[in-house]
Amino acid sequence: MPRKTAPRRRTALAATAAAPLLLGLWAAGPAGAHGAPTDPVSRVYACSPEGGAAARSAACRAAVAANGGAPFTAWDNLRVADVDGRDRRVIPDGELCSGGLAAYRGLDLPRMDWPSTRLAPGATVTLRYASTIPHTGTFRLYLTEPGYDPARPLTWSDLPERPLAEVKDPPLTDGAYRIPVRLPADRTGRHVLYTIWQNSSTPDTYYSCSDVVLGGRAQAAPAGSAPSATAPARTTPASTPRAGTTPASTPPAGTAPAPTAAAPTAVVGAARTAADTGGASSAPGAPLLAGGAAAVLLLTGGAALAVRLRRR
Repeated sequence: MPRKTAPRRRTALAATAAAPLLLGLWAAGPAGAHGAPTDPVSRVYACSPEGGAAARSAACRAAVAANGGAPFTAWDNLRVADVDGRDRRVIPDGELCSGGLAAYRGLDLPRMDWPSTRLAPGATVTLRYASTIPHTGTFRLYLTEPGYDPARPLTWSDLPERPLAEVKDPPLTDGAYRIPVRLPADRTGRHVLYTIWQNSSTPDTYYSCSDVVLGGRAQAAPAGSAPSATAPARTTPASTPRAGTTPASTPPAGTAPAPTAAAPTAVVGAARTAADTGGASSAPGAPLLAGGAAAVLLLTGGAALAVRLRRR
C-alpha cells in the first residue's frame, strides 16, 4: 500500500510546488488595470514603457522626473473613485491630466512638445480607448476652446461645458472601445482632447489627455525641449457614427457603423503616424499574453511531471 500511495503524494507535492509560480504569473498581469486612449495617443500611454520612442521624448522624460523618477507603468489605471459626475468640483484646475493623483502629476506639466497626433479640423475621427479590463459606463470627450495656450496648465475653463461626444456602453472590440467624434472646424494648432470615462459597473472615473495638432504645423516648442514630430494630415470624407453613439455635434440621421478592428485604417480624418506618436504601440495586451503563455508552459510542464511520477 505505501508504494501505491507514494506516486500520488509526489504528484500532489509537484502541483503544490507549481501553484505559487502560477499565482505569481497571474498577479503579474494587469489585474487592477483598466484603460486609456491609444489613438489619439494619451500622455499616460505615450510616456509608459509601452510608448516606444514617444516614451523617450523630452516631455515624457520631464513627466517621469516630475514623478520622482517613477515610470507610468500603470498607464491604464488613472482613475478616481466616487466622483459621480462631479468632475469639475473634484478634479482641481491644473491637474486635469493627472486626475489630481500624485502618482501621475508629471502629466500636468504645461509643455508644447507632448507626443501628439495630427488631425484635420472639422473631420470626424474615432478615439481608440484600449481596455485591459472591460467596464460599462459613459465616455465624454472634450476639445480645448479656441485660444487654448499649451504653455499654461490645463483648467476647466479651457474646456466647453458640453462634450463633443457622449457615448454610453460602447462595445469592446479587440481590446478597445471606439468613440466617434466630430471635431470643430474653428480650431488650429495644438489642443487637448480630454476624455472622461465614468464607469457604471464600478465607482471609478478615468481621466486622460490626448495632445493633438489641428491643421497647419505644430507650434514651436520652448527652447531646450524637443518638439514632437508631426506629419501632414490625411483627410478623408467625414463619416457618421453608429446609431446610439451620436456625438453632440453630429446629426443622428443617416448613421452608419463606426470603424471596427477589422478595418483599423478606417479612422476617418485622423493621420496617426509613427512620427506623430513617437512610434507608440497600439497593442497594450502583449505583456498579459506573454504571462499567459508562460502560465501555459508551466502547466504543461507540471502535467508532464505528474505523468512521469505516476508511471513510477
